[in-house]
Amino acid sequence: MISRRKFMTATSVGLVGASRAFIAAGDESPAAAGTRGAAKSVAAVVTVYRPGSHAEAILGKILTGWEHDGGPGPALTLASMYVDQFPRNDLARGISNQYKIPIFDTIAGALTLERNAIAVDGVLIIGEHGDYPMNDLGQRLYPRRRFFEEVSNSFAAHKRVVPVFNDKHLGPVWDDAKWMYDRAGEMKIPLMAGSSLPVSYRSPLVEVPLGSPVESAVGVGYGELDKYGIHALECYQALVERRAGAETGVKWVQCLQGPEAWTAVHERMVNKDVLDAALAIVPKTAHADVYRDDGATLFLFEYCDGLQGAVLMLPSISRSAVGLRIRGKETVLATSFEERSDPHYPHFAYLLKAIETMVHTGRPTYPVERTLLSGGILDRVLRSRARGGPQIWTPELAIAYQPVAYPHAPNPDLNSRE
Repeated sequence: MISRRKFMTATSVGLVGASRAFIAAGDESPAAAGTRGAAKSVAAVVTVYRPGSHAEAILGKILTGWEHDGGPGPALTLASMYVDQFPRNDLARGISNQYKIPIFDTIAGALTLERNAIAVDGVLIIGEHGDYPMNDLGQRLYPRRRFFEEVSNSFAAHKRVVPVFNDKHLGPVWDDAKWMYDRAGEMKIPLMAGSSLPVSYRSPLVEVPLGSPVESAVGVGYGELDKYGIHALECYQALVERRAGAETGVKWVQCLQGPEAWTAVHERMVNKDVLDAALAIVPKTAHADVYRDDGATLFLFEYCDGLQGAVLMLPSISRSAVGLRIRGKETVLATSFEERSDPHYPHFAYLLKAIETMVHTGRPTYPVERTLLSGGILDRVLRSRARGGPQIWTPELAIAYQPVAYPHAPNPDLNSRE
């Protein structure tokens, strides 16, 4: 066990630049392009740092390059860490020794390096993975609100705020998510959050320009409802927010499961043509007949502007996708959001590019409201599920915002196969 108070300063270990693959794709991030030699420091506040964790996927790129190969990486340095739990396969202690990065006992210590000032340019809250309880709704109670509360308290104490990124959804409980959002607004903290998948590779590439006349949209996803439902919802939201009139929020949600989910599909509460297009491009489990999947869970909701929202979670598929019908186009558009583990979770590189840009500019790269709304839908859907599936009115989710045209990862190898 390393004494967390022995370190009073951090060593700069980040490499400035952009990945060879990203440069070849012509997608160097704005921060890296304009700040060579001017890396900014970040503190990491994490639940756990073990192999395969989100902390390893994100922080490893700061330490050893975009591809974890010792090559170039973001214009960021890791100045300090606060680590909440140390499992047997912990990486944090070894990283601390190898790179001379201090691990502090407190979040305040990590932000100030135990000086009388905020000593970093940004904060990465990675509250994912670790041994934490689950509530009756099936939400894993990661301490994201506690982490953000201690971060914001430190800002208040030292009269300085810096940009904060929160991995995945805020909360995840709605009351905690809304508190975090409101606290950031009150203190004028630049806040960004969310999944890596909206900025990941897409297959096939489809164009949904801002202001598109979206008539119908259906998403599909897989896995545990809270853990993976947020990915499916954010991928969905990243496309439907681009519709004419921008985002207006959601007025009600409902959760239907098993036969009731398929009844909703057959009764045209869900556009089956659009659903078919999304299902056609995702991998299926062996010998799976998707339309006989008794494990189906349908997130059904309606936006304040009248657009019907639908995301179908299915054990019989293994990727998230979205189908859209856009007025004036003859065919339904559909794209899937790629999750790759080699080389070292590249979809996280594009999330880190967005984080890097925020830390350098002092402004969120894309709206945190997308994550707030997606997480709010998920929280209310899980409440509908716990009550047996009634429709729940959600005036609190009337969250309006303007999307931005932020690019996702280019994927030339997938394009060549389409």
